[in-house]
Amino acid sequence: MAKKKQLKELPLLKEIRDFQQTSLLETDGALDYKVGDYIKDNLKHSLRPYQAQALYALNYTQTRDKDYKQLLFNMATGSGKTDTMAAVILYMYVEYGYQNFLFVANTNAVISKTKENFLNDNSPKYLFNTPISIDGQRIEIKSVNRFPVIQEPGVIYLKLTTIQSLANELGSARENGLTYEELEKNKLVVLADEAHHFNASTKSQKVEEKSWEILLNKIRNSNPDNRQFEFTATIDIDKELIYEKYKDKIVYKYDLDRFMNDGYSKNVYRLEAQNEDSVKMLNAVLLSQYRKRIARREGIENFKPVILFKSNRVANSTQAKDDFLKMIDDLSAEKIADFLAEQNSVNHSTTLRRVYGYWMKQNFAETVVELKRDFKPLTIINVNDTAREGVLGDKNDFNNLNTLEDVNNPLRVIFAVAKLTEGWDVLNLYDIVRIGEQPVTTSQTNSEAQLIGRGARYNPFMYKGERSYTRRFDRSNPDLELLESLFYHTINDVKYINNLLKSFDKMNLVSESDNDNDYSVYTATVKDSFKKSRAYKYGRLWHNQLEDVPESAYNNLGSYGFDRNVITIDMNDSILEHSRNQESKIGEASSREVIIADFSKSSDLRLLKKAMSRDKFFRFAELAKWIPNLKSLNEFMVSEKWLGNLRINATVPYNRLNSSQDNNFKLTVVDRALSQVKSAIKKNYLKKRGTNRFESVPLKDVVIDYTKRVSNNNTGMQSIVKPEPMNKDDWFVYDQAIVDSLEKSLIELVRGLVIELKKDYEEVFLIRNEETINKLKLYDFNSDNSNEVSHYEGFMPDFLLYLNDGQVTYQLFIEPKGEHLIERDSWKERLLNKIKPENIEFIGEDDNARLYGVKFFRYGKGNEVETSIKEILKQE
Repeated sequence: MAKKKQLKELPLLKEIRDFQQTSLLETDGALDYKVGDYIKDNLKHSLRPYQAQALYALNYTQTRDKDYKQLLFNMATGSGKTDTMAAVILYMYVEYGYQNFLFVANTNAVISKTKENFLNDNSPKYLFNTPISIDGQRIEIKSVNRFPVIQEPGVIYLKLTTIQSLANELGSARENGLTYEELEKNKLVVLADEAHHFNASTKSQKVEEKSWEILLNKIRNSNPDNRQFEFTATIDIDKELIYEKYKDKIVYKYDLDRFMNDGYSKNVYRLEAQNEDSVKMLNAVLLSQYRKRIARREGIENFKPVILFKSNRVANSTQAKDDFLKMIDDLSAEKIADFLAEQNSVNHSTTLRRVYGYWMKQNFAETVVELKRDFKPLTIINVNDTAREGVLGDKNDFNNLNTLEDVNNPLRVIFAVAKLTEGWDVLNLYDIVRIGEQPVTTSQTNSEAQLIGRGARYNPFMYKGERSYTRRFDRSNPDLELLESLFYHTINDVKYINNLLKSFDKMNLVSESDNDNDYSVYTATVKDSFKKSRAYKYGRLWHNQLEDVPESAYNNLGSYGFDRNVITIDMNDSILEHSRNQESKIGEASSREVIIADFSKSSDLRLLKKAMSRDKFFRFAELAKWIPNLKSLNEFMVSEKWLGNLRINATVPYNRLNSSQDNNFKLTVVDRALSQVKSAIKKNYLKKRGTNRFESVPLKDVVIDYTKRVSNNNTGMQSIVKPEPMNKDDWFVYDQAIVDSLEKSLIELVRGLVIELKKDYEEVFLIRNEETINKLKLYDFNSDNSNEVSHYEGFMPDFLLYLNDGQVTYQLFIEPKGEHLIERDSWKERLLNKIKPENIEFIGEDDNARLYGVKFFRYGKGNEVETSIKEILKQE
């Protein structure tokens, strides 16, 4: 049976839950605290059950003998934290007489949104009923810069400010500015939104006088009756320091998976394709307009689905908007007919096939008129902003984006670069489309997952005279389900999708169909016995330092990390549809590879020249900025160091093979190939590279507990990963090895060597260098050879064999490698071969260490690795 992820205990949460269960038993199921009428009557929205539970938890803490001054509400994106906050304001005012409330956030965007929520009673986003009345007395919420010394009855004083402005205000005396002396005079409630930003001192373990965290601590402690209530969707309690700070402060927790499973969100699906941006754009338009038609057919009034086109650069987004407007302007009945016929023949998305089938039955001329009317310039906004505040920093943009659901707001399309993860409330976003995309890292997909989570907020439209705040059509009517589903149009790249899934896991964004039979989460724990060892207490592990790459080293395409022999462009434009957590599978669409161009042939050089002329980057004046050693444009095209002898292939569907002979198709493929060349040049110019100088880190910083999520749905294209118990093996540092069959074979090999190794070494340990820990990376070094491709990315060997004979420590890097990855990762094996004492210089440590890289461990060739290990140690 799968070992489930062990959640860290949160004592305050457990105490509240235990008390609640006892209370229910003692009172025959009646809670000892119910939300007061003064809250119900004065909030515009009825509190949802989980929001009422949050108030119950707060009430528990405030009625105990213990003084709970700082509490955290950990509530999912879209779950209505601000509604809960509004209820908290009324609760603290009525029950405990608090009149001063200080709302603090990290950005002006959140402040602007909250002003609409709490202060602008003319705004559709205002959260209170008008007027607020408690026990017959009218209550005013008054915006202030400073809290008055004399408090008027019936007034709630609210100061909204960014943490940066607050720090400046309290840090220097100024007219009408807040002071610590004033804060001492009247009790205060601090409402800290997006509170994960306020933990710098905890994370760094340093008491920094000017940190935001210390600032809030000083405010909270300025009066013994002050309270600090924090709200966030993303608190990383997996980090030990954060856990220690909050384990007794988390008063309520409502994760995104609960929020979605309770039906308060849209369902989320991915549409994966290797399409051009123009195809993605028109697909999104047709899907969005199909939704609008469904709503009209079902009598749902004022239903306006919005599309977000997300780019990674402002220039790309600006160009995308221009391209979109031109695409709409150029639409004709013939183009719509051709597009539908073409896409219907190659895509694999059930949803899009239904959409295509619908539009193919409509009058194409009328469809074009409708699309041009609904997607005209007036309905499109580009809100890109390079400022730190992001797209919501501009007041006009904020107003447009914060009222997207309004009948009088015409916007249907948004172009943006910024993350839009904080401070943006939108309910009628139904399509997010990545434009000009490349595969990205997990850290980048974290922000995309947050954006998807925000876009998944449920749109409570009226249907048959009733408004619902939860999904109504799951697994019933496919068309009506579209009105409760968000589609993420993205790249068909397995590595990217798996990174995105990791980001989904991190924020608990899991599918409604996700259950214990679909995946398992295993935890590997460092053994207590190993923690008592000298290796754990005092041992160190080594990795190499980085240095800037000198301009002189950029003398060929390989030095930019680009393999200049063959470029293969995926032109298989089949579209695959998945639920949001469903893994992508290699080979889901049938295709084959064809040769498009060979630049050693003069005929294909003409194709190269034409493609280069279409991109200003490939003009010599621009290229010279990135390739300082380039002598001429002709050298770039014909020299073997650059594009000379380059061959370009394309992957195409079997039913589209003839298109590879079309010149326009060839030009498109070459354009995409050159785009990859450009991207590699820009990405890897003035990078850092590995050196042969190695430095050490404490072993116990690398060897820590970790979790791994493993799919139970084996596709046949990947090895099965499962935990292997290791408690009886004192030489393995974790209680279990979460490994595939190849990795298990390596462990078995080491098991066979341990008895002999222990004769010569006082300490023998095999360490799993798990990628989720991401602590110990190697970087390629000595790669000035013009025949080699430079690699600037880090490499984490899966295992480290740690040996110590009482005087010298030996660290052997070992990497199991499946046969299908041997060629792609051959540079990693070359790097391992370079790691030997004669090639290494130690920095800052004595030389009582020996480092070795071992050749790849492969199926059926374990004896080679065993021989290699024995030969290495025999040399010593």
